[in-house]
Amino acid sequence: MKYFLPLLIVFSILINPLNTLAEELILGGGCFWCLEHDLESLEGINYVQSGYSGGNLQNPTYENHDGHQEVVLVNYDSKLVTLPDILRLYLRNIDPLDGKGQFCDRGDSYRPVIFFKDSMEQSDAKNALISASNELRVPLERISVELKSKDQFWLAEEYHQNFAERNELKYKFYRFSCGRDQKLDKLWRDNARSTNLWSE
Repeated sequence: MKYFLPLLIVFSILINPLNTLAEELILGGGCFWCLEHDLESLEGINYVQSGYSGGNLQNPTYENHDGHQEVVLVNYDSKLVTLPDILRLYLRNIDPLDGKGQFCDRGDSYRPVIFFKDSMEQSDAKNALISASNELRVPLERISVELKSKDQFWLAEEYHQNFAERNELKYKFYRFSCGRDQKLDKLWRDNARSTNLWSE
């Protein structure tokens, strides 16, 4: 009887659907509304939040986030989806050749950045950029996505969260008028916005 309770606890942990290997990743790729929407449908993603990171300013806001990039925090189950899978989808939803902004959004706040927490994530990110350059048939030097050590993530205002879902018409108008999908289709062709394996 004295072994029953410990065994019950172990068994409940093993079958608990919440027993996930949660990891977090911070990515910058232009408008965080779009990146949040693009990544949250991938199987294994628990949630995606819009926010700011990369700068020194404390408590940044949408009106004042100098030095920060608009980013998303991706919380994912590493048993269901890998970091290379997420990075592949991320890169095919941005223009990695543009380091001065993304699509119609220009400036430092909108440039693409991958924030890594350790050498393993840094290596995965480097490999993803190499694969992207091969698929796009451009020299690696043309890839303008910065790799940067992970910094503090500041959650954006509530009205920015799940913006595409809560403001569907406004979001679709913004995305179309910004030319995001048109550019992605031209750049990535059949692999635009996809999780297909890299083609080289």
